[in-house]
Amino acid sequence: MKAVAELLQAIYGPETARQWLPKLTALIEAERLAAPCRQPGGRAVLTERDALLITYADQVTAPGQSPLACLREFARQNLKNLVSGIHLLPFYPFSSDDGFSVMDYYAVHPDFGAWEDVRRLGQDFDLMFDAVFNHLSAQGEWFGKFLAGDPAFRDFFVTVVGNPDLSRVIRPRALPLLTEFSGAAGPLKVWTTFSADQVDLNLRHPPVLLELIKVLLFYIRQGARFIRLDAIAFLWKEIGTSCLHLRQTHQIIQLFRAVLDELYPAAVLITETNVPHRDNISYFGDGRNEAQLVYNFALPPLTLHAAQTGDAAALTRWAAALEFPSAETTYFNFLASHDGIGLNPARGLLSEAEIGALVQRTLERGGLISYKHNPDGSRSPYELNITWFDALNPPEAPEPVESQVRRFMVTQAIMLALRGVPGVYFHSLFGSRNDRAAADSSGIPRRINRQKFSRSRLERELAEAGSVRARVFAAYQQLLRARSAHPAFSPVALQEVVEADRRAFCFWRVAAGGAGRVLCAHNVSGQRVQLRVPAASPPGARFGDLAGQGECAAGPEGLLEFALEPWQTRWLAAASG
Repeated sequence: MKAVAELLQAIYGPETARQWLPKLTALIEAERLAAPCRQPGGRAVLTERDALLITYADQVTAPGQSPLACLREFARQNLKNLVSGIHLLPFYPFSSDDGFSVMDYYAVHPDFGAWEDVRRLGQDFDLMFDAVFNHLSAQGEWFGKFLAGDPAFRDFFVTVVGNPDLSRVIRPRALPLLTEFSGAAGPLKVWTTFSADQVDLNLRHPPVLLELIKVLLFYIRQGARFIRLDAIAFLWKEIGTSCLHLRQTHQIIQLFRAVLDELYPAAVLITETNVPHRDNISYFGDGRNEAQLVYNFALPPLTLHAAQTGDAAALTRWAAALEFPSAETTYFNFLASHDGIGLNPARGLLSEAEIGALVQRTLERGGLISYKHNPDGSRSPYELNITWFDALNPPEAPEPVESQVRRFMVTQAIMLALRGVPGVYFHSLFGSRNDRAAADSSGIPRRINRQKFSRSRLERELAEAGSVRARVFAAYQQLLRARSAHPAFSPVALQEVVEADRRAFCFWRVAAGGAGRVLCAHNVSGQRVQLRVPAASPPGARFGDLAGQGECAAGPEGLLEFALEPWQTRWLAAASG
């Protein structure tokens, strides 16, 4: 409890901390009595078997069944022993933003099912819940009470009086920062970072922090192993600053971690901060006091650039410099998600011309671009809105399905093999293409990659031999099984990047205690590549291919010599010892 007290004081100062520490302590002790720790004294342990599916609660539906119940049946039938967990995108009552404008933290949207459905899903898979703590819906009960002048909610949301200089505030979207609402005592200018329907909570007011900690603990009791802190970098507002990555934001995350360490030490915090890489990794803290997992936001644009250009040099340079602060921290590796492909994380890693080329190719392939406001009043491309499959395969290109799938799967193999925990978006697992009609009809660019399915239709398409969906899912099954079976893919296993050929992205994964090594080699080009890689093995040592592409042996100079066909993946596993 010492860490909790020290962090509360660091956030609010000694006087305010003395006032609110007894309330926070009482909250923690009440939780300890009501729900004893699942693993007293233990810590979160992640292994090579951990891989998460990212999906909406109503991703697959069937008549006469709640979407959550349908998702559970579909996942049990098709995904058991392939993924260990499911990131269930916001399933709470919401008013906009496809779930991220939450009206009630404590409820399940009635169209999706009930808490019992969520808990049943958690019997088969680890669960990740979203903690959307930067903002709430303008149509929710809390904000309604705030507008009505309820004293208990008077300071729950960020308001601005007068016309202060807000030019330094960094914006993620090209929308007004402040929105005027009619309150009981007159008009109020409320901070709305993301949209007029998403009103920002005031963490400078200690009761708000206590309420969010209650929500956090409630989610763990409902079965969440992972808590995703959505848009957390914007949490603390201070006029005259960028309002991004502020000290207090980091300290609040550290406080969340300290509370969970007290009560649920096996729980895992994951921060979602779509920002340049150097800022993103700051959410590891000192390696033991902040997030255990950080979204690896630079990976998608760098991998896309490599596969579109056939040049992995930038990806190789970045991966070689990756840092892992401790054995308790690692990256959440992903390529596609419910959001677009963020461009901010690539700035400083790719040139502006290379980023511009990503934008142009997205437009050429039927995608859309979302923009953000800059402090100088200009706007810049913020993210690419396109399915990952179409980002690599122009829809009208006269190319065999096999080639398209190989190009797509080599990028997925990179994501699965890198050190960290992989997150596989539902539409990537099944090779979905752009849903441009949904984006155009709604005016929401991200819906190009958010298509929903009837379960019968999806399973019918998966049963079509030779189809894109069937080929992609079969290839994914092979890679996921290979990954989960080898200790070299543990999130704590070492990673050594190899510079072999610009057209290939190669690295060793080395299991702890000499339990085996795997050379992960990925040809991101349409050309055949011949590689010679130092193997640190005696001549003749055999390497079996986990990706099912045969085996090879170390040569007389201790080199592995082998070829990679266009878009080919080879995971070459050395015998242990």
